[in-house]
Amino acid sequence: MVIKRSGVTEPFSRDKVISGVRKACQGRPVTEDALAKLGQQVEEAVRATGSAELSTHDVGLAILGPLQKLDLVAYLRFASVYRAFDSLEDFEAAVAELRDQQRPPAHDRGPGAEGVAEAPAPAIAAD
Repeated sequence: MVIKRSGVTEPFSRDKVISGVRKACQGRPVTEDALAKLGQQVEEAVRATGSAELSTHDVGLAILGPLQKLDLVAYLRFASVYRAFDSLEDFEAAVAELRDQQRPPAHDRGPGAEGVAEAPAPAIAAD
């Protein structure tokens, strides 16, 4: 069962999850099959908690992970509603967080990985 913010409880609905995510994916290259798979992943994650009741907040958290892997723009759209973004700074922070997650660790990025670009090698003049 899912406990809504109003206190009302209702059965978990994979279709409701897919419907909500579909709105965030509007205009994005996300197939119905991908949405169905995401719905299944969320349902499995919810059931894996073993809890008889979960809040809508918990269901939202279960959606964010798979949605981030599916489509970053749709993730930001969903997160902006779910996390109640109310300023440009909220979006900027979320984008910065995504960029940090996408960036490989410094030791995997090679020279200049700490954000300091390596100076280009000087040109050698031919005589």
